[in-house]
Amino acid sequence: MNVNGEVAEGFEPVREAFARNFETLGERGAAVSVYRHGRKVVDLWGGTRDVDGTADSAPCWEHDTAHVMHSATKGVGAAVLLMLHERGELDLDAPVGKYWPEFKARGKEHLLVRHVLSHRAGVPVVDTPLTPAEAADPDRTAESIAAQTPLWEPGTDHGYHPHTFGWMLSELVRRVTGGRGVGEFIATEIAAPLGLDLWVGLPGAEAHRVGRAGRVDSPEPSSALRTRPKRSVAEAYKDPDSTTVRAFAAITPPPDDNDPAYRAAALPASNGIATADGLARFYAALIGELDGTRLFTPATVDLARAEASAGPDRTLVITTRFGLGYMLHGTASPLLGPASFGHPGRGGPLGFADPESGIAFGYITNGFRKTVTADPRAQALVRAVRSALSS
Repeated sequence: MNVNGEVAEGFEPVREAFARNFETLGERGAAVSVYRHGRKVVDLWGGTRDVDGTADSAPCWEHDTAHVMHSATKGVGAAVLLMLHERGELDLDAPVGKYWPEFKARGKEHLLVRHVLSHRAGVPVVDTPLTPAEAADPDRTAESIAAQTPLWEPGTDHGYHPHTFGWMLSELVRRVTGGRGVGEFIATEIAAPLGLDLWVGLPGAEAHRVGRAGRVDSPEPSSALRTRPKRSVAEAYKDPDSTTVRAFAAITPPPDDNDPAYRAAALPASNGIATADGLARFYAALIGELDGTRLFTPATVDLARAEASAGPDRTLVITTRFGLGYMLHGTASPLLGPASFGHPGRGGPLGFADPESGIAFGYITNGFRKTVTADPRAQALVRAVRSALSS
């Protein structure tokens, strides 16, 4: 397998791990980018642009190939609310209903903005799932979530909100900014100043850069990587009445990652599209200055990564840790170390920052596994970065 790109001296273990992912973990096409203190130290890509292609029949993955990030999008969406807070336009401790009066119904009167970001809102499901077309309509999603009764008292417990996180975030942005869409905010306030190849709502002019994505079978892991879920976890993912299944089925049927209409929608919980470099640059600009631009002050970085939820997750049925909008380093989503914050995407993608080491990391793939939070390919690359830093 030919691996393209460069690594800085000392980061050779990342190239080796990236190549092994193709050799032993069934990688089809992927890219990884790493920055340290604002300087790019890893920039690698390889494989085919299309998950169902072969080296002889499909275009190769290029440096500017982009792919859907799934829930790694949440880290980008969360930045919008934190930036609005930093500017004094949004109070994290205010009820959501202060900005969105229709939301104050069915037990959500005291649900705070910070509860949305920390997955403590209690509304990971909707009683009537939305179609992909309905999910792309911000008026329809706002109506659906406003009418929803929480599964638990907001603020008292946490459970991952796979889709509803984005619907609440989007409507808060619209209300606070006077109707501005979250995708537009990301394009003008985040992507443009940093020159990011990253979109929540893919423009038609960029569609040619995105290859076909799809599910791939997971090879049998080595004994060192093999983990078997507890029986309760397996049952939760099969029980149609469980919070787990209902939360992920809030959009039914499941959206097609390759549908142009889905890619063009602005869903900040699930359908962002980026290059690995675009995702890594985003995180680099959260924790430091990048080409003259910094997205978060140090105080906002501390807000983002301060533990706000921890323990058994009502949706994922495993132990998770969240800051405000970001997953934190832990057993469910191992990152670089205790200071790290970021977000995985279902099936593989991962982006995070680690303020202590100055590392910003982005990994994108076209082959999605059954994993939710800790894909073995991404984890192999994280371990390689850790090894490079310790050598």
